[in-house]
Amino acid sequence: MFERCLYFNLNALTRKVNRVWESEFRQTGLSAPHAYVMRLVLSEPGIPQKQIAEQLHLDPSTVTRFVDALTDRQLVHRVTNDTDRRSAAVLPTEEGKRLQKKLEKIGAGLFQNMQASLGNKGFQELVNALREARDKLEKL
Repeated sequence: MFERCLYFNLNALTRKVNRVWESEFRQTGLSAPHAYVMRLVLSEPGIPQKQIAEQLHLDPSTVTRFVDALTDRQLVHRVTNDTDRRSAAVLPTEEGKRLQKKLEKIGAGLFQNMQASLGNKGFQELVNALREARDKLEKL
């Protein structure tokens, strides 16, 4: 009945992917979204929150909440010049830097597992198709 339903099939895939990602990142004490923000901050120390939102395709208010949570855990800190936290630069703390190898190892393992499960070509085609669809639907 729902073979052609984008909503149903995409949500079913999202639920499965979320379970796998959350299970893997749980060992760091971070949710998958928090881990991805952390990975981005570690790879680009001083990245503005606005740029985090753009790169991860998240609302600025969502990024503010994620950075607040990472700040509360003393994994990142903000450098601000004004009162808008969304424009702040985000830097990893020493505690945050200690997570980098573990986060990268988990990310690499997830990539390898998905490639093994879907095949290299199938995995790359799926990721490319999702990115293209996201970009096309950005205007809606």
